[in-house]
Amino acid sequence: MRTIIRITKSELRVLFFSPIAWLILIVFSFQVGMAYCDVLAQQLQSMELGYRTPAVTSSLFAGYTGIFSGLLDNLYLYIPLFTMGLMSRELSSGSIKLLYSSPVSNLQIILGKYLAVVVYALLLCAILLGPVISTCFSIKAPDVPMMFTGILGVFLTILAYGAIGLFMSTITKYQVVAVVGTLAILAILNFIGGVGQEYDFVRDITYWLSISGRAKVFTNGMISTKDSLYFVLVIFMFLGLSVIKLQGERLRLSKWNTSLKYGIVLLIVLSLGYISSLPGFIAYYDSTATKANTLTEESQEILKKLKGDLKITTYVNYLDETYDRGAPRNRIYDLAEFEQYLRFKPEIELEYVYYYGKGYLPYAKAAYDTMTLEQVVEDKCKYSGRDPKSFLSLDEVLKMDDISGENGRFVRVITAANGKKAFLRIYKDNHVYPYESQISTALKTLLQEAPMVGFVTGHKERSGMDMGEKGYGTFASNKTFRYSLENSGYGVREISLEHPVAEDINIIVLADMRSDFTEEEFRNFDAYLERGGNLFILGEPKRQQFMNPVIERLGLRFADGIIVSPSEVNLDDLVAANIKEGAAKVSENYIRYFRSGYSIMTPSACAVEVIDSTKGFEITEVLASAGKGSWVEKETTDFINEKSVLNPAVGEVEKSNSIMLYLTRPVNNKEQRIFVIGDADCISTLELSQNRPGFRSSNFTLITETFRNLSYGEFPVEASRVNPPDDRVLVTRNVIFGIRVVLMWIIPLLFVTGCITLLIRRKRR
Repeated sequence: MRTIIRITKSELRVLFFSPIAWLILIVFSFQVGMAYCDVLAQQLQSMELGYRTPAVTSSLFAGYTGIFSGLLDNLYLYIPLFTMGLMSRELSSGSIKLLYSSPVSNLQIILGKYLAVVVYALLLCAILLGPVISTCFSIKAPDVPMMFTGILGVFLTILAYGAIGLFMSTITKYQVVAVVGTLAILAILNFIGGVGQEYDFVRDITYWLSISGRAKVFTNGMISTKDSLYFVLVIFMFLGLSVIKLQGERLRLSKWNTSLKYGIVLLIVLSLGYISSLPGFIAYYDSTATKANTLTEESQEILKKLKGDLKITTYVNYLDETYDRGAPRNRIYDLAEFEQYLRFKPEIELEYVYYYGKGYLPYAKAAYDTMTLEQVVEDKCKYSGRDPKSFLSLDEVLKMDDISGENGRFVRVITAANGKKAFLRIYKDNHVYPYESQISTALKTLLQEAPMVGFVTGHKERSGMDMGEKGYGTFASNKTFRYSLENSGYGVREISLEHPVAEDINIIVLADMRSDFTEEEFRNFDAYLERGGNLFILGEPKRQQFMNPVIERLGLRFADGIIVSPSEVNLDDLVAANIKEGAAKVSENYIRYFRSGYSIMTPSACAVEVIDSTKGFEITEVLASAGKGSWVEKETTDFINEKSVLNPAVGEVEKSNSIMLYLTRPVNNKEQRIFVIGDADCISTLELSQNRPGFRSSNFTLITETFRNLSYGEFPVEASRVNPPDDRVLVTRNVIFGIRVVLMWIIPLLFVTGCITLLIRRKRR
């Protein structure tokens, strides 16, 4: 050990008597200080402008804006400069012969040199303590463990780069060649992850070898044995190769002998790397204050309850636009969506099935009319290099799982140990892949029956299958919409009250009926009501005569006329319904919207009145019109060409009117829940797509929270997290200027002073 320390001290003396080591420290500290102060100033500016600044620590150090991300992208510019001479200097000067003739082993030489790299890496990481210390005093409740986890990632990256640089310096006596060689290996390790992704065996090897993004896992506050051991194994590999190289030169071994030893080291590293990457062998530590990198407790609880094996089969259609999402070359990135779930249930089996069936493929539209599907596949395979025989036909796939309702799109079928199945899809939005909420919701349907929502038909009601402007298909049955009921754990189907309501129907939606129920329909409706079934009833102006006989059974009625709120900009019948305090009984999420001043836009609504409070229901007001400037208009009907005017003579009164009521009562050992709202348009496809300037509206919240309540909070799974406590910058611009002076100028000047002092002392000697 003493020999190693002596070599290290000697190397450090040579290193710090060179201006290159000092120049790196100067530029590095200046870059870190500038990047940190710029991001801190941006956070302060956002806060001053009234924007929310959640997770300031993460914004400062992680993600696209954080200093660690930019730093890791530029490290390759620094490390080769101080590793290029570690062994090249010995080779070019001939002093390597003295080392060979001395009682110093090859391992001691390499470890001594590398220990100098470790010391220099510690010095570079010490510079990062400046921003960390500053953050502790500059923001509220800083996430200190996360910052140090990020520094650990930077430290391991420097050590890995240093080991690569040391190996390259053993190969050549020319320092410039060593720099270029180091850069070449770093480039290979960064881009090798995309090589051979079409082939299963090659994919695992090349992806493991890739160094790209490894340290960014640390900067986000997550430590895993998979990534930690990657750096350890890379360091071991290149140090081992360096020792073998010196041994070959010292003992004049043949190239075949040396190459064989290289291969053995590489084989050992790849084997250990593969084993360490298996889900069952990976340990994790989430250092963030809110455990942002970990599944929520509800998701973890779902996984605990799923006993036995769990299989996720991904069906990928070669003839659909979604094929690339599951193509072999993209499989690693697709599998990453389940990494957090594999952490808590490593026995999950992931399988991919590639097939061909009629899907949406723009360029193949014309081909479908003139060619068979088999011919289309063969034609496409000519250009992609795929084997047509590697794809199953849709008929073969349907024998495995019934995916006929997916229209050929990318879909996963999750199969529990008891054989129960659930569908998990991708969506037509910017993120495409399911979030934790959608994945956990699908898993939860394996544990309990999904609530079945029945949309009543037969009287021209709004349909859950209608994708038109007035229809409810977007939020109910659209499988490509992330937040539709189909993707939120519910089953959806149309029902007729001409027959008794099926026992598996948990929720009935009755919206905008345009003709009267028959006696038989009323009997079936009453039977459903008496058994305690939940309801969502949506009225509409001019439909009161048809819907009042229904809701009078609840002690309610839709008032004649239409609620107006005259405005110079919008039509008078567009009303911003206020969320009332009672909405908190419906959902805790309403509290946040209530406090933030959100409203629900109701284009043409009628008031909901209580006419009989003896029906046994507890009635809560959820939405209401404003008390001032709003009334029930009884005269004006053409709001496009006319303006409504308050006329007390016909009974128009300026006051707040209830737009949505929530009714509850105990029935059959459970709580029956019913919502009645005076507007059916507020959750239509058209209104959900509207942007209302000047209003803070959240109509989709009305859908999610209403159905969440009607399913007793079971669906969809709530994957929201506690807001990070570090949400404020505590310093002023003047203080940030002072921090900028210290980090960008004083610290670099200290290194300049140290450099000049040492160089002068060396010259005097």
